[in-house]
Amino acid sequence: VELGERARIANKNNADLFISVHTNAAQSKSAKGTETYALGLAKSEENLNVAKRENSVILLEDDYTTKYEGFDPTSAESYIMFDFMQGIHLEQSINLASSIQNQFRLNANRSDRGVRQGLFWVLRATSMPSVLIEVGYISNSEEEAYLSQSSSRQKLAESIYNALAKEL
Repeated sequence: VELGERARIANKNNADLFISVHTNAAQSKSAKGTETYALGLAKSEENLNVAKRENSVILLEDDYTTKYEGFDPTSAESYIMFDFMQGIHLEQSINLASSIQNQFRLNANRSDRGVRQGLFWVLRATSMPSVLIEVGYISNSEEEAYLSQSSSRQKLAESIYNALAKEL
């Protein structure tokens, strides 16, 4: 499902919450751990580069300039608009992201890379509290092996559920 469509589905159905689950990758084979994002302005070049990489999938979609209202995922200027979009759901999103990271650490025994703010299209385009979860690095062979096990994925899913139950 294309990025814009994910947000449209959530908005159309008046969702109370939006969760986008991903696996991460890095050039460094030693990168590991979970991290959870809420919408936020990239405060560093590293955060901006992560946002550009995550949003670059847009370029693979047909007619992306129309679908994404002229948004260019490779342009720093396109991210300026996100500074104005951090509305009323930011605190709820950050609280949920914190609960998810705590559960990953306590329930699934995962390395905690923390709660971060990012400029991801799926977070910007939703009209409800929203988080983007990175459950691990497939570029790390140990984490790839962990993520390939159904029992591990079950622990990660339970962790997300526990965080939701705590926050609701």
